[in-house]
This record gives sequence, C-alpha cells and structure tokens, in this order.
Amino acid sequence: MTTRIAIACVLALSAGAVCAQEFPTRPIRLLVGFAPGGPTDITARLAAQHLSETLNQQVVVDNRPGAGGTVAMTTLTQAAPDGYTLSLCANGEMAISPNLRPNLAYDPLKSVAFISRIGASQLVLVVHPSLPVKSVADLIALAKARPGAINFASSGIGSTAHLSSELFKHMAGINIVHVPYKGAGPALTDLIGGQVQMLITGFSGAAPHVKSGKLRALGATGAKRMSAMPLLPTIGETVPGYEVTSWYGIVAPAATPRALITKLHGVLAAMVRKPEVAARLVSLGIEPEGSSPEEFLDQTRREIAKWAKVIKQAGVKLD
Repeated sequence: MTTRIAIACVLALSAGAVCAQEFPTRPIRLLVGFAPGGPTDITARLAAQHLSETLNQQVVVDNRPGAGGTVAMTTLTQAAPDGYTLSLCANGEMAISPNLRPNLAYDPLKSVAFISRIGASQLVLVVHPSLPVKSVADLIALAKARPGAINFASSGIGSTAHLSSELFKHMAGINIVHVPYKGAGPALTDLIGGQVQMLITGFSGAAPHVKSGKLRALGATGAKRMSAMPLLPTIGETVPGYEVTSWYGIVAPAATPRALITKLHGVLAAMVRKPEVAARLVSLGIEPEGSSPEEFLDQTRREIAKWAKVIKQAGVKLD
C-alpha cells in the first residue's frame, strides 16, 4: 500500500512538472477589479506585457470593476484552477473588504493561490494650501486646537484612503471629520477647490497637483521615505508606528497546481528586477517587491488583522 501511494505521488509530481513545462498553450486572462487608467490597472498591464513576452502567449487584461474590487475576485475564485485565469489584486479586496462585507463569496486566505506581490505603493497626506500648516506636526496641533473643524475627504467609505485617515486620526488623538466621495477624482477636485481641507490619497494622483502648488504634501504613509519624493517625511516620523501601503499582487484560484504557481512566480519575480520595469513602478510611487507565495500569504494575513482593528476602532460600516 505504502509503495503504491509513493508511486502515485511521484507520478502526480511528474505530471505537474510536465504541465508546467507546456503551460501556457492558450491566452491567459488577467482580471482587474477596477476601471482602466488607475494604478491597479496600470500595474496589471505592466505585468501582462511581461508575462506575454516571457511565456510567449497573449495575456489579456479583463477589467471587472465594482464593489471595491470584489466582483473581479469573485469571478477569479469561480474560475478553473488551471493557470489561465489570474487576478491582479490589491489590499482593498483582499484585506479590507473581508472585514466590511460579511457576505463575500470568497475567503481571501482560502479561495486563492498566492503567486507574488509586485509592489507596494505609499499614499500621501495632502492639504489645501490655505490651511495654515507646513508639516504633520502643524496639522495635528491645529486639529487639537480646533476639534471638529478640519474635514478630510476620502474616495469612499471603507476605502484605503478612508481607513488610512481613520488610523491617523486615532493614533494622533485628533478630531477630524470624514467627508466621503465616490472616488479619488472627485475627492481631489473638492480638495483643490477648498471644500475640504485634507486627503490621504495615492501618490500618482496627487503628485501633479503638489508640483503645481494646488496642494501641499505633508507626509507619506510608508515606513520609509518614498523613492519618488525622498524629501517628503513619513507620517511615522511624527506619529511613531503609523504605516499604510496600498499593495498589488497576482493570485490564482485555489487548487491551481503548485508547479504552475512556481513558474508564474519566477516570471513575476524576474519582472520586478528588470531596471526598466522597476523604474516605471517607482515613477508611479510603487516600490517593487516580488515576494514569494508564502510571504504574500503571510503579508495578507497580517493586513487583514490590521484593518480589522482599525475598522472596529473607527466603527466603520458600509451603507
């Protein structure tokens, strides 16, 4: 019996290796949970191009926006686990939505096979120039002197921008008021117009307005200063322990053969080491990573726990 089981295992491993050698023999679909043009979509198209060139097979980006990226993730988890359907996911649908949407059709830790994180993007805290502050410390002092007088925008209730601000509010011990919008674009527009005073948002969207003087950047949300804006302090330099990143990674349906996961991870890890790809990511405010499947899983598990705590502290609920 033991011998037969051992032989079966060897045959299965051999079949998986052959499968990986032949893969892919037809186009691959890469799902994206957001509309074209945003950082998630741009990152997906970089990955799709590199996968296509390396695997000698077409990789088609399939945008499925809706419900904070969860529509695309649900589609992924219902696909065949054969490597021909992948998803470029972000922290919203993998770590935040599971804490806000109790009826999700997937479990982020059980319904997917983790391949690799491509990179992590810092957010930036920006304010309207009329606000009499030049630093994070100034902002905190003003908020404490005028409790409830500063309004902060976000791209929507439960978004990374919203929860990043709630975490800042809690850790800094200040009283600032949330004004949600239907996306980062409208939030930036009203901040520039002076209807709100503060916003934590993606670097790529805010950078042009900071450079033009329409907005003032006070801090970045990562653990270390951004490569793209090295003179901008981190919020954590003033509020010790504060750290938020918006990350991007590629996953497959659960039960996808390990040999295929290993092959795809190798391609993606090599991609972020290419100077031209790394430079493109940095220009978008994304620090290249290329983590292993095991590291990606552990990172996601920690992120889920982190945002569960923030959501509970802030009492955030979707309408």
